[in-house]
Amino acid sequence: MEVYVPEPISKLIEGFMRLPGIGPKTAQRLAFFVLKMEEEDVLDLAKALVRAKRDLRFCAVCNNISDREVCSICSDKHRDRSTICVVQDPRDVMAMERTREYNGLYHVLHGAISPMEGIGPDELKIPELLKRLEDETVQELILATNPNIEGEATAMYLAKLVKPFGLRVTRIAHGLPVGGDLEYADEVTLTKALEGRREL
Repeated sequence: MEVYVPEPISKLIEGFMRLPGIGPKTAQRLAFFVLKMEEEDVLDLAKALVRAKRDLRFCAVCNNISDREVCSICSDKHRDRSTICVVQDPRDVMAMERTREYNGLYHVLHGAISPMEGIGPDELKIPELLKRLEDETVQELILATNPNIEGEATAMYLAKLVKPFGLRVTRIAHGLPVGGDLEYADEVTLTKALEGRREL
């Protein structure tokens, strides 16, 4: 027997289910939560969604998300212009910025090399990176792609590709998370932790 659900609520549930990681139960819970919200709050949420979609673009320099032609990081004169940190995704820029330890520039690739998914170097923002490296101000390229097969393959590809530029190319260290236990770490993580050890 089919359960009757009014069309507006079923459309709302379908809309939430399009989001990554949202299954039918979570979508239903979110939809009913929205129904309980004040109308003004729902309108604010809807406006925020539309505004984000309409007003955001990719920075003309680093490809990070921005609300202007050149993002606030690239236009900040106090940033270290001799270093570019290469990341896969705009979310990675946000994660790096939260550390408050890095003061250089970024370059967002918008993905990683993944033959299984049909993503090759041509699908990434690699030509834009090479163009930026023509500027002799850049001295170091930090490869901060994810510590998985695709991220490692992308880092190795970029390291070989930029070798002719004569830059210092570094890779972020990988290893055990703070608060993690050795017994639960996989072999690759432990190997990376050993490789990245330093003197105290």
